[in-house]
Amino acid sequence: MKIELTRFRVKKGKTERVDEWLKFLNDNMTDVLVTLEGEQMYVETIFREHLNGEEFLYWYSVQGEGGQEVEHSEHWIDKKHLEFWNECIDEAYKPIDLKTEVVMIPSKVKNSMI
Repeated sequence: MKIELTRFRVKKGKTERVDEWLKFLNDNMTDVLVTLEGEQMYVETIFREHLNGEEFLYWYSVQGEGGQEVEHSEHWIDKKHLEFWNECIDEAYKPIDLKTEVVMIPSKVKNSMI
């Protein structure tokens, strides 16, 4: 099982597009959840932060092994998600992976994931 929390910087001037992106994901949650199965993604959560005049998105995920990469998906949701990603995420900023220190998942939940 892979557990990650990664910070990405939003490009300047893209706040409104990020609003649209997050709304798109929320409005299409049924299809979003279908794509997670192929990725072996058990939990995926996006957080947003404004810090020192910059905007960041954080991805928290709990994922099984051997899932499909989103970049290889043919699902329309993933294609649209990657369009937003390419438009809004600042590739000049090196993403920051926060270090996992403690994982607290009750056995009955963990067993249902794997």
